[in-house]
Amino acid sequence: MSSLQDREILVGVSGGIAAYKVADLVSQSVQAGARVTVVMTESSLKFIGKTTFEALTGRPVYTELFSPQEHFIGEHIGLARRAELFLIAPATANAIARIAHGFADDQLTTLSLAVTCPVYVAPAMNNEMWSKPAVQRNIQQLQDDGIRIIGPDAGWLSCQSVGPGRMAAPSAIREELEAAFS
Repeated sequence: MSSLQDREILVGVSGGIAAYKVADLVSQSVQAGARVTVVMTESSLKFIGKTTFEALTGRPVYTELFSPQEHFIGEHIGLARRAELFLIAPATANAIARIAHGFADDQLTTLSLAVTCPVYVAPAMNNEMWSKPAVQRNIQQLQDDGIRIIGPDAGWLSCQSVGPGRMAAPSAIREELEAAFS
């Protein structure tokens, strides 16, 4: 039996091309017995649709901060209380900066402040962005705040460059999540 069996995992999807990989990760997690809820930023909807995650999880997908679907005390409270682990993938440079600086201007960033469970971030961005001091400072801030970083890997990027910034493979992220529950 997988260590993900009957675990509540909250997945935050920010707006990067690697969002399509998160569908595979969510599918793998559900198949391993996890109960997965997905929260998407407005920009993530430009890369992948809510319907994909709703079909994979059998649950609603949350995009709006002030439109309760399940928790009328606020989704950021209800979802945060239910979550045993919060994964943000792909975590764009923008999402990382907003979380590092405590912004709470959408469902994903508000949840990042409301959860009490472990938080994991899987960065994904262009290699030039990844190398910038501001991004590295923000990553360090997340680590200082107790957030665990998964990746990024080096390799072919959608911008047709090769270098660090590629989101870790869904199987590698799933292994990290399994280890968290072991």
